[in-house]
Amino acid sequence: MEVEEETVVSLDLSEYRKDTIDKLKIAIMTTSILMAFVIVLGCLILYVDGRVMLTEENEVKEMPEQWAVLVAGSKGWDNYRHQADVCHAYQVLHEHGVDDDHIVVMMYDDIAYSDENPTKGEIINKPNGPNVYKDVPKDYTGENVNPQNFIAVLKGDKEAVKGKGSGKVLTSGPNDNIFVYFADHGASGIVAFPSDFLDAQTLNAALQDMHKNKLYKQMLFYLEACESGSMFEGLLPDNIGILAVTASNSTSPSFACFYDEKLDTFLGDVFSVSWMENADS
Repeated sequence: MEVEEETVVSLDLSEYRKDTIDKLKIAIMTTSILMAFVIVLGCLILYVDGRVMLTEENEVKEMPEQWAVLVAGSKGWDNYRHQADVCHAYQVLHEHGVDDDHIVVMMYDDIAYSDENPTKGEIINKPNGPNVYKDVPKDYTGENVNPQNFIAVLKGDKEAVKGKGSGKVLTSGPNDNIFVYFADHGASGIVAFPSDFLDAQTLNAALQDMHKNKLYKQMLFYLEACESGSMFEGLLPDNIGILAVTASNSTSPSFACFYDEKLDTFLGDVFSVSWMENADS
């Protein structure tokens, strides 16, 4: 099955019909509002050494923790934007108080020091933007960025990733919140990894296992890929505490943005840049 390439456009969308532009604006605004809401909630969580609190009856209750899994499923200079998106997402979470030991990052890591990168060790997500690569944890890189490790990380399966990358997985519990962000190419019912694919059935089965095993209270899943709606439509139950927000519906492409003539590649994706720049503001 061939993976549909993302449609690439500049941010000047004047060539599109007005109704298409209006729909895109609504989608971006909705996404920005949702992410702002999630970030505000995260900021309200009190982090203390024991992560406990006292109720009015002086009962000790465990505080909810914030966890995140960030995945760039592509490799190669032409796909610069996916790793740039994920690095930027890490910076957003870090700035909003999520600890590094609660963030799992999967990225091929072939961009920052690529021969095609004139500024070694730097990745930007917008023209003249800051270096979003700085201090990003690299838990799984190269061939360790694959569907099997991704599913193992979500399900907290330490044995499955033993000896692979950092071995870090989610060790969340029933009171915790999880944010998953995935950026790459996609097609109907699949998203791509550097050398493999993840199908919608496998992903949704893993999410339902997580719910069954009480690994979270709420989960927000952002998916940046063409036809990304097909990964959840008709498959994700509406009663397991997961909100899935996708860059496109089940049949439409997603959009790249910020073409850099000097780097000869796109720096970001419209959906991803929208929620992150809102979170940065």
